[in-house]
Amino acid sequence: MNTAPAEAFPVGEHLLEELEARGWTQVEFAEILGRPAQFVSEIISGKKEITRESAAQISAALGSSPEYWLRYQDQYHLWRQAQDENTRRQLDEVRLRARLNELAPLAVLRKRGVITATTIQGQADQLCQLLEIEDIHDQPRLPMAARRSNVGEQVSPTQLTWLACVRRQAEQQHVSRYSADRLRALAEQLSREVRVPSAFADLPARFAGAGVRLVHVEAFPSSKIDGASFDMDGTPVIGLSGRGHRLDKVLFTLLHEVAHIVLNHIADEVILDEDNPRGRDREQRANELATNWALPGPLPAIPERIGQAWLTNTANVLGVHPIVIVGRLQNSGLLSWRSALAKDPPTVTRYLKDW
Repeated sequence: MNTAPAEAFPVGEHLLEELEARGWTQVEFAEILGRPAQFVSEIISGKKEITRESAAQISAALGSSPEYWLRYQDQYHLWRQAQDENTRRQLDEVRLRARLNELAPLAVLRKRGVITATTIQGQADQLCQLLEIEDIHDQPRLPMAARRSNVGEQVSPTQLTWLACVRRQAEQQHVSRYSADRLRALAEQLSREVRVPSAFADLPARFAGAGVRLVHVEAFPSSKIDGASFDMDGTPVIGLSGRGHRLDKVLFTLLHEVAHIVLNHIADEVILDEDNPRGRDREQRANELATNWALPGPLPAIPERIGQAWLTNTANVLGVHPIVIVGRLQNSGLLSWRSALAKDPPTVTRYLKDW
């Protein structure tokens, strides 16, 4: 509701009316205040503003409050500002910038080249396209994000923007018809096939053969997103943030999202996996399936003192990178997170960025 006055008047005019009502001249009023006559004349003519000190003196003389005179003066200045076209345009831009930052992490989108426009209106248009809304004041509701599995929480603006970036990138991919059998077969062999970090470079093409769009969108600051999976017009989509960096962590997130797809969890909702406990039934089932895929075969007897030789030999027998076994032992509490065996682990970030 707009409570601004239709018209306001200078505080000097109002002060002059008060003096005339009392029959006081400006010189007499100046004497009452203990001020020079020029001081009163400049306030009435608008050359000088009322300060906190002079407001206190005027109110003492006229029986009003200091706040009354300061508020009257501010109201007039604000009204004058509102009449200025340049000021109105500047304030409209401030409101628009505030709305853009309310909807999305705009600075991150600009830095990553998602938003490229140099004008504020151009940025608003591009953000509308990304979030699939007609007007910047609409509330984004991407179909894929209508529901989610994670503890009943709503998707935050930052998460929603990340999902929108995943969707946009996925739309550019051409994939085969989806096959659950081909996807499951791929998942069962994945740990062996990515025994070296460079093998991650070929994964989008491999998943495209199974009818799945696989994309990488780096997580936005503070979003703590690991990955997501959802259905897009009948085609499964997996988005990875690569937040874990380490080969085994990114691999497990990918397998976790594959499990959601194979288990048909994305039929009616988006699966957004974040840095929080996975206690719900669907998450637990996906976790178990991904765990089985990540390490294709049982571990041999684990020695009391786990050394590099045992680790290397076991990795060779199972056909996986040693860091996958290290990750399993760490998650099981059988190996310290500070273990020397996990020193300088292989990362896959550079290959994800080429997707």
